[in-house]
Amino acid sequence: MGVWRGGRRVPATDDTAPPPRAPLAQARRRRRSRRRWILAAVATFILLNLLAVGAYANARFTPDHRAGGPAGAGAVPAAVRDAGTVVDPRSGHVVARRMPARTIALTFDDGPDPVWTPKMLDVLSRHHAPATFFVVGSQISRYPDLAKRMTREGHELGIHTFTHPEMTDLPPWRRKLEYSQTQAAIAYTTGVTTGLARLPYSSGVDALDDDSWRVVQETGTWGYVSVFNDTDSQDWARPGPDAIVRNATPEGDRGAVVLMHDSGGDRSQTIAALDRFIPQMQARGYRFTTVSQGLGGQFGSTARLGTADEIRGALLVWGVRAADATVRLLWLLLIVVGLLTLARTLLLFGYALRHARHRRAPTWSWGGEVTDPVTIIVPAYNERTTIAAAARSLASGTHPGIEVLVVDDESDDGTAEAVERLRLANVRVARIPGGGKAAALNAGVALARNDLLVMVDADTVVDPDAIHRLVQPLADPRVGAVAGNVKVGNRRRLLGRWQHIEYVIGFSLDRRLYDTLHCMPTIPGALGAFRREAVLAAGGLSRATLAEDTDLTMGIHRAGWRVVYEEKAVARTEAPSTLPDLWRQRYRWSYGTMQALWRHRRALTDTGPSGRFGRRGVPFIALFSVILPLLAPVVDIFAVYGLFFLDRYETVIAWLAILTVQIITAILAFRLDREPLRPLWALPLQQFLYRQVMYLVLLHSAITALSGGRLKWQKLRRTGEVATPQPAPPPPAPVIPEQAA
Repeated sequence: MGVWRGGRRVPATDDTAPPPRAPLAQARRRRRSRRRWILAAVATFILLNLLAVGAYANARFTPDHRAGGPAGAGAVPAAVRDAGTVVDPRSGHVVARRMPARTIALTFDDGPDPVWTPKMLDVLSRHHAPATFFVVGSQISRYPDLAKRMTREGHELGIHTFTHPEMTDLPPWRRKLEYSQTQAAIAYTTGVTTGLARLPYSSGVDALDDDSWRVVQETGTWGYVSVFNDTDSQDWARPGPDAIVRNATPEGDRGAVVLMHDSGGDRSQTIAALDRFIPQMQARGYRFTTVSQGLGGQFGSTARLGTADEIRGALLVWGVRAADATVRLLWLLLIVVGLLTLARTLLLFGYALRHARHRRAPTWSWGGEVTDPVTIIVPAYNERTTIAAAARSLASGTHPGIEVLVVDDESDDGTAEAVERLRLANVRVARIPGGGKAAALNAGVALARNDLLVMVDADTVVDPDAIHRLVQPLADPRVGAVAGNVKVGNRRRLLGRWQHIEYVIGFSLDRRLYDTLHCMPTIPGALGAFRREAVLAAGGLSRATLAEDTDLTMGIHRAGWRVVYEEKAVARTEAPSTLPDLWRQRYRWSYGTMQALWRHRRALTDTGPSGRFGRRGVPFIALFSVILPLLAPVVDIFAVYGLFFLDRYETVIAWLAILTVQIITAILAFRLDREPLRPLWALPLQQFLYRQVMYLVLLHSAITALSGGRLKWQKLRRTGEVATPQPAPPPPAPVIPEQAA
């Protein structure tokens, strides 16, 4: 191995060998890569936990009145059913009591609610009537100010569980968790604890069944008194204020625990009824009190919060609020993704069809036929597997005056020798020191004998007429570059079919759209034609980005040249055949595109052709090629979230609707490109692996870009599957290798 000095290779010696920094640089890159992955893993872990908390706190529950009937009450003591509505099993000896005569304890379930609870508190305050609110812990976590107002105005809080489940359906540990979490939320927000509890879906003690009774006994061991009701206002049915007042009124002078609701739907009737019920009962000599005060204050608790409990309560309350904020943000992003996807789909359909009609019109022409000689530049680094097929297909093209220039970027697998053994008259090899793909292409531009250039990857084979068709748009003197129509050649396996679908949609629709809007973002490295003048005006191919083709295309736009698409110039490239290779390729593409956008950001404020491209092309590319794909995972996140925690039927319908739009889009693309529809059977399967890999690749690229990481030109493994038979090449002739500095 040697080093380059003065354009020639000399042996490496102690004074010429580069310092041994490569291992240190590689170690630093590995550390940065690990940090990025750790950061991504931590962010994903936090997101999943917030979604889990949000799903738990947002668990759908049915209102109390929809609970089923008792399943048998043989184990419930008769004394409990007969004695009263407040059941205290804490000591092991069950005590049941009722409110004293002419005493009413108003109780409200399922809140607090940000709309209805404040209005009910206003009514209670106006009539100086204290009440007991059996709160849901998740609601307390969301609206802590309402809990503080309740206690500040003399009301009492009781536990109605954290998520309002059917307690008899839960295991013991989960039942205890429902109570302890609600207690922690109450204690953190109000500074005190409570000893009162009410089971969800409970009513009077006469409705207790054996399963519910076991739960009541169990809660007694945790220190809670269970509160039922004497009169159910049935406000959940919204029978009207008169009926609610009538249902809530106890018989004669009997005391009562009255059940109402401050959440769970429209409670305007409850508020109207409450505003009449309280003064009406006060006029009859009734007093209003909390449950604990009505029974002598022996069931309430005002214990102050310990440090550990305060921390637990804070984590719980802020966790629920953070989870709610995350879910709201994801909903907002889902709407944004939906609108962007809809806009993109409409633009694709409209402009692609317009482009196709325009190009297929009988009068359409680029101008006079282009027959000028062409130099095809093929950068190659360790491409022995595919280079022979590529060189044969290029050399045998129907365009007159084809020169194929293979630029060997210091390969060590015999790539150059494989080309030389072909002994093709119009193929030559130039060897350059390893400098990357951009350097190889720049060397090819400098060594080309013709002013019309075609750049082709070494794993690509072309149709015999592809080069001739590709250069025809250059008949228009305003055109500086032409994008060819690249297809996946190795599509026999599922991964290849997925990429084939992606390529057809990308080239058949996306490039037609970009062509119509005059903002083509990329001339694909697999097949593109250029004027040498346009390449030089753009400054050649830069090594500042990994997407040298995208960077060059943007530079040509900014130099004032048009960039167009020729769908009839067809090439077949070898796509990655394994997921690791696919990851490396798309990682480079995504990261390189971000680099190119950043490098050409000043086009947004430029004048002239550069400004026109900048204000049209750069935002469009950033929006639909970077931002939309980065946000697209929200769709899958909500699909999974919806299957487990939302309405499954609605979730499946929404997912199928999205898939239908994708299928229609794919059918249009395949029809425009005259491709058979048979591979589209793989499109639904593409949603379950391929798309997620693309999400992760783009996310990885974004993290790398934001953290300032850099990547080198990555080499993919080739299999040679696209080595399709081509027409017979020209007669062989000696090849004189060319050495380039």
